[in-house]
Amino acid sequence: MNIPLDIHTHRLPQTPGEAIVNCSPETFLPQEGGWYSVGIHPWSLHIDPEASSSHPTLSQRMECLEAVVRHPQVLAVGEAGLDKLTAAPLFLQMEVFELQARLAMKVHKPLVIHLVKAVAEVSALKRTLLPANPWIIHGFRGKAALAADFLRHGFYLSFGEKYQEEALRLMPADRLLIETDESTVLLDKLYARAAALRGVSSCELKKTVERNVSKLFFKQ
Repeated sequence: MNIPLDIHTHRLPQTPGEAIVNCSPETFLPQEGGWYSVGIHPWSLHIDPEASSSHPTLSQRMECLEAVVRHPQVLAVGEAGLDKLTAAPLFLQMEVFELQARLAMKVHKPLVIHLVKAVAEVSALKRTLLPANPWIIHGFRGKAALAADFLRHGFYLSFGEKYQEEALRLMPADRLLIETDESTVLLDKLYARAAALRGVSSCELKKTVERNVSKLFFKQ
């Protein structure tokens, strides 16, 4: 069994299982040996959540999502989240995000979060729900102070190609994850850069992330 060192990508890896591939419930087609996260992205929400000739209802999408996330190759729910720069109204985003957060709690799988300019809202929901399952902010680009605040509230942070170096440097080893997301930079290069910033070898950083991934996604 491969332990994925890339916890969030939108491209199929050369070897199935080397990365957690993100997709929507409608496009989930698992490869043998592959790992996945599946969720309803805020960018995919439509202003009118009612059924139309081209769009299923929110209820239908959630039913499909719940069926998919129970698949043994799906390791996480998401990416779900809030994005104040996208067209969907915030009230609709918050409704769908909470539904997915509760689903992740129900199936005991991590929640992978897309977050743009809605830190207060996500933090408030976490305080309300008090989830026992991990919440992971993917593609974290905030400053060290914001990272510290997220850590105090129990979040995990995943770093991709672009980030504040001081935030990554100060991350506790047991809360750190690495991802490629939509970047074309090779995963090994991302690890080499992050390792140099933290003053460790790339091999050591990979072992650290492997332990974190095993704990978060493969805990029985």
